[in-house]
Amino acid sequence: MVIIDLMAVTMGVVMGFLAFLVIGGLTGVFALLFYPGQRRIKLKSKKFLITALVGFLAALASSYIGQFSGLFQSGQMLEWLSAIVVSSLVCCLYAAVSRKAI
Repeated sequence: MVIIDLMAVTMGVVMGFLAFLVIGGLTGVFALLFYPGQRRIKLKSKKFLITALVGFLAALASSYIGQFSGLFQSGQMLEWLSAIVVSSLVCCLYAAVSRKAI
C-alpha cells in the first residue's frame, strides 16, 4: 500500500513538472513570436530556448510561491491560472527587453 502511495506522489510531481515545462515553454515562445514591434534580425533557436526556459521558471516559481503563501494547493485551477498569467507577463517583459537590446 505504501508503494502505491509513493508512486502516486512521485507521478504527481513528474506530471506537474512536465505541465509547467509545457505551459512555460509555450507561453515563452508565443510571447517572443507575437510581441509587437519590428524585428531587425531573424530569430534563432537560442532565443526560443531562452524564452522557453524563462517561461518555465516563471510558471514553476509562481506555483511554489502560491503554495508556500497559502493561496492555493497543488492541482487547483488557481495554480494553473497563476502559472499561465505569471509566465505570460514575465515572457512579455523579456521579449520587450530583448527587442530593445537588439
